[in-house]
Amino acid sequence: MDWTSLYFKTSNLNVFILGTGEVASRRANKFLDHGANVKLAGSNISHDLEDKGAVLCSIEDVDGLVEWSDLVVIASGDEGLSDYVSNIARGKLINRADFPQKGDIIVPTSFEIGDVEISIFTNGKSPLMARQLRKKIQSIITEEDILEIELQDYARSILKDSVETQKERRKYLYEIFEDEKINDFIKRNQIDEAKVYIDNLIRGL
Repeated sequence: MDWTSLYFKTSNLNVFILGTGEVASRRANKFLDHGANVKLAGSNISHDLEDKGAVLCSIEDVDGLVEWSDLVVIASGDEGLSDYVSNIARGKLINRADFPQKGDIIVPTSFEIGDVEISIFTNGKSPLMARQLRKKIQSIITEEDILEIELQDYARSILKDSVETQKERRKYLYEIFEDEKINDFIKRNQIDEAKVYIDNLIRGL
């Protein structure tokens, strides 16, 4: 398998998207929602994309748009133009929606629940199954799981100031995770009370 899963910081990243169709719009929305600067070349874009800050450019400007960009997304039905842009974009990061294996980056199906983002990648074998797996995973993640993450983050921030080694901090985090009182607070959605309880536990270390 040639691909490695990573999360890529996109705030203020310059993203050029060749195409303005459904796939191009989805890519644009994703990058805009994560703080990127997005320009698209094609016929037209929705008002929603414009409101988010997307800029529509002419196909004739592709050379300059490639030069401007940090990441090039190819989502056009024009195979000749797609190959041309791919060729002049060598040295840039490239995502090819038409032929993913020809690019450097794949944008997997993903979803967010609270602060948790989960991505699913089938190595290009079945986008349909990626979507089905997404639905299954979404159905088993509960609100309690999200609250547990919030409390673990809270505990970690306190432990960093009071416990020197990562190994010791991990031991305490497991104890907090398994603590019945904390689990009871989570079930009752009493997060503030759980944080007070965690404060008292950590002060007693």
